[in-house]
Amino acid sequence: MKIKKGDTVKVITGHYKGTIGEVIAVYPKTEKVVVEGVNMIKKALKPSQANPDGGIIEKEAPIHVSNVMAYDSKAKTASRVGYKIETNKKGETEKVRVYKKTGKVIKGGKK
Repeated sequence: MKIKKGDTVKVITGHYKGTIGEVIAVYPKTEKVVVEGVNMIKKALKPSQANPDGGIIEKEAPIHVSNVMAYDSKAKTASRVGYKIETNKKGETEKVRVYKKTGKVIKGGKK
């Protein structure tokens, strides 16, 4: 998957279309991502020692990765993601992710 945890993405389809948020979690086996503030669901919690009253909480649910695009906050555009081989300061080559639209290297995204 080309989207990583910590990336800024824009939702391109569905009820939350146009929403921009950060990726909280990535599930490569099911090809789903959890985006901050997107696909909010209500979940009933049983009373426990940590939460003695229980109650209803609102949290993000996963959405399919095809419904989001990487968002370049400097250029203010959503773009597809590609790969490029670059040499770093030590002279070693490394594979980096780049925005297809602008060609800039994607910063962030934890592995």
